[in-house]
Amino acid sequence: MYASICEWENLWLAWRKARRGKRATRSAAAFEFQVADRLVALQDDLLAKRYRPGPYVHFTIHEPKRRTISASPFGDRVVHHALCNVIEPHFEARFHPHSYANRRGKGTHAAIDQAQHFARRHLYVLRMDIVQHFPSLDHAVLRAAIARVVTDTDTLWLVDTILASGAGVLANAYDMVYFPGDNLLAATRPRGLPIGNLTSQFWSNIYLDQLDWFVTHRLGCRAYLRYVDDFALFADSKRQLWAWKAAIMAYLATLRLTVHERAAQVQPVVAGIPWLGFVVYPTHRLLKRRNVVRFSRRFARKLARVRAGEIGAARLTASVQGWVNHVRWGNTWGLRRRLLRSNVQSSVRLLKSTGLKHTASVVAKKR
Repeated sequence: MYASICEWENLWLAWRKARRGKRATRSAAAFEFQVADRLVALQDDLLAKRYRPGPYVHFTIHEPKRRTISASPFGDRVVHHALCNVIEPHFEARFHPHSYANRRGKGTHAAIDQAQHFARRHLYVLRMDIVQHFPSLDHAVLRAAIARVVTDTDTLWLVDTILASGAGVLANAYDMVYFPGDNLLAATRPRGLPIGNLTSQFWSNIYLDQLDWFVTHRLGCRAYLRYVDDFALFADSKRQLWAWKAAIMAYLATLRLTVHERAAQVQPVVAGIPWLGFVVYPTHRLLKRRNVVRFSRRFARKLARVRAGEIGAARLTASVQGWVNHVRWGNTWGLRRRLLRSNVQSSVRLLKSTGLKHTASVVAKKR
């Protein structure tokens, strides 16, 4: 397995994946300028086990909520892709069919469709989410889950090397929780996966795949789905869902995780299910109000920057089209028409004057 990771063809594929959408950045361009030499050096370091990850660059985003993003050096991102290229298929065959995040053929919209499918067949829903998900993922628990599938010692060395590079990166985002049997040394356990790493997204699925199968096999819940750390259970019995909630909280404690307990309430599906930016009903889907407010503010800021000549109108086009392509998965035609027209009546002339007639049509016409 490790030899496959280090093969030239795999490293070349990993580089091509790592540069997608990043070719204009300085780090990606510098790597590409000497790509053959860089990949040869990376291959030598991996084969000799001299490879050591570089320092992260940290920055904070505020939407949809405040989070610290940790960007690894470009060469490390190539290694992450090289590792995942080889080991991910072994896990993908074992993953739960209703885990939708960061998987080919799944995604946000498929998860929304599935939630509505379950809502049409059951009376009640229990939605839960993990507290401080990425900061709280325990390295020892994760390492054990990986080692149940990956037995090659050299590959596990690379896993350990990448894991160790992220230890403590999100320490300030984690509020210490002591579980039964812990002593004071539990505070020193390595934990946390850098938000922004390809490996972190993949390892999150490995970590919570244990929960997926516990819910469906051990508890017997047939209507279940998860997207990253948000998950939902459906049933026709309130009592059954409350019992499942207690069992899930006890099981997550063995994985050193907790849930937002007060927010985890059993509700009728007809009341609407907050799910991935929408409120999903059995018959329709509405966009969450905060998402409308966020887009409106972001749109106004970008429009002002276009008018001031700070950015090209193409960026406004991408913003509008990206938002429309997402929210069209809900019953949002009237909202889109009203919101775009009320905010940017005067922008249509500006967009047409810059040659972006398609964006003007998105703003002015029914989509």
